[in-house]
Amino acid sequence: MGRSVRLGVVACATVLLTVTGCGESGPTAAQAGETLKTHITELMRQRHALDVQVTDPGGRDIACGEGRAKRTFAAVGRDADTKREANSLNTLLLGTLSGVADYHIVEDRGDAPLKLANDEYKTRMTLESSGNGQYAVTGETECLPTS
Repeated sequence: MGRSVRLGVVACATVLLTVTGCGESGPTAAQAGETLKTHITELMRQRHALDVQVTDPGGRDIACGEGRAKRTFAAVGRDADTKREANSLNTLLLGTLSGVADYHIVEDRGDAPLKLANDEYKTRMTLESSGNGQYAVTGETECLPTS
């Protein structure tokens, strides 16, 4: 590669960084909130949960300071087998979630709620089913820019 071509590449990269900024890239709080809503809704749909109810519709910024906010969303539903216990229900949700989006476990204390995260979309979910066939999923985004 000639010197002039290399200088041109460096100049283009510099312009690109200047235009896009060197700061954060990724979703805004509103974008991540919509993604979270889609993930939880699709999880319940693919799990074939019955009587799904949204317990936290989200849709509003929760200030984190410095022009950043997070969003939340939560839903509950019922499994066809009302005798399934909490761990079994959470395991079923986790298996189904792999077909929705790539979440990884960030905290698993056995019979406590199962905490998950998706680094790409900046979202977190907690699978906190209570047993007796009752699914429960809560979620929130990371603290993200509002615009």
